[in-house]
Amino acid sequence: MRKYLVLTHRWFGLLMATFLFIAGLTGAVISWDHELDEWLNPQLFHAAGTGNTQTPLALANQLEQQYPQLMVTYLPLHIESGHTLNAGVAARLDEKSGKAYELDFNQVALNPVSGEIQGQREWGAVSLSRENLLPFLYKLHYSMHIPDAWGLELGVLFMGIIAMIWVVDNFIALWLSFPNRKSWKKSFIFRWQQGGYKLNFDLHRSGGVWVWLLLLLLAVTSVSMNLNFQVMRPIVETFSTLTPSPFASRIPQPEDQPLIPGISREQVLDIARVEATKHGWHAQAGAVFYSPSFGLYGVGFFEPGNDHGDGGLGNPWLYFDGQDGRSVGTSIPGTGSAGDIFMQAQFPLHSGRILGIPGRILISLMGAVVAMLSLTGIIIWLRKRQARLAPARTS
Repeated sequence: MRKYLVLTHRWFGLLMATFLFIAGLTGAVISWDHELDEWLNPQLFHAAGTGNTQTPLALANQLEQQYPQLMVTYLPLHIESGHTLNAGVAARLDEKSGKAYELDFNQVALNPVSGEIQGQREWGAVSLSRENLLPFLYKLHYSMHIPDAWGLELGVLFMGIIAMIWVVDNFIALWLSFPNRKSWKKSFIFRWQQGGYKLNFDLHRSGGVWVWLLLLLLAVTSVSMNLNFQVMRPIVETFSTLTPSPFASRIPQPEDQPLIPGISREQVLDIARVEATKHGWHAQAGAVFYSPSFGLYGVGFFEPGNDHGDGGLGNPWLYFDGQDGRSVGTSIPGTGSAGDIFMQAQFPLHSGRILGIPGRILISLMGAVVAMLSLTGIIIWLRKRQARLAPARTS
């Protein structure tokens, strides 16, 4: 049996190595995406000039009046002193053509005083420019920038399949690392002084053993991130009831046929504040988004600067129908069934944000470890392949 497991581990490893190497290195970087992005692109984050700051809602309305071909799809409701307002935008429907207008950007940085666009970019574009570098790396991490086709996010699905193989291979690797009781200690040591191939082998085997639980955590949460509705939710639902997702019951519209909301952001926020009071929440609404594909509004409640929900399971969100404002769902961290809480924990665990700054540091280090394990695995395969081919060359 061990012979077949070795072969399986070898071919699984060869299949995953390049993608996990890239995902590991990019994961180590994007743990600090906001900080690095602000450092690289001050024009997108630091407001030029001074004066009386407008409210985010006023800035969003002004933008939509100036550019009627777009709509604001993500709007933070607090502006940090001296900073721009970074909003997400999407194309509106052109009633004449029946298709969406053409836009070459989906994110804008608005000057909080004048409301003028201080910077813009296409988040996720294949570009290594300063403006696009961090979003490029972020999307590379989970999709390899494989283009969509047939209405499917092929890159997201592909990396989800890689993550599923990674989960299985984690257990195979653990089994192979402990061949018998007598030699179990070898799987924990590093032959630093001997160096060379022996050290490379120890880095791959022992390195993986020491952080095995963290590797498994990253693999499982990767499946959750990329194959949430296709794989993870159905599996979890066999053990625990899950609160229905407002997105799962709706068929998304094509990008070129966006749904136009029937009620305004202001109306949705008024409804959301009433709902938040019923829940006993004290935090103010921190952001509002609208999904043109699903026709849904979402309102998140969090303190200024805590939009990622660091140090826990995330922030609470309320969801509303984009046409009439009726409540269609909630996402309240720490509540619901055991399955709900498990699903809520997936992104905070994967990103390390569940532990705040220490967690993000840990995930950065684990990204480097994943890249190292991929590289050392390739070196082991090449060395053994050379050894297998040597007799044939000398005969």
